[in-house]
Amino acid sequence: MNIKILGTGCAKCQRLEQLTREVAAELGIAAEFEHVRDMPAIMAYPIMSTPALVIDGEVAVFGRVPSKEEIAGWLKSAA
Repeated sequence: MNIKILGTGCAKCQRLEQLTREVAAELGIAAEFEHVRDMPAIMAYPIMSTPALVIDGEVAVFGRVPSKEEIAGWLKSAA
């Protein structure tokens, strides 16, 4: 599974990455993580604000930090 965190490195972006890594570990899901900080690369995705979570090329959420339960649901669906 390929997981991307889109954001320039703000506190919310870092929190989203931390939560997603925790949930993936708790679920035993092997995933490659990438934190995309390059603004042109971020703008290539259909999002209006950061942070954003992209799972296997699909935007799961943007503009907020979701709960661990939400992240778990998305990761389970993608697995």
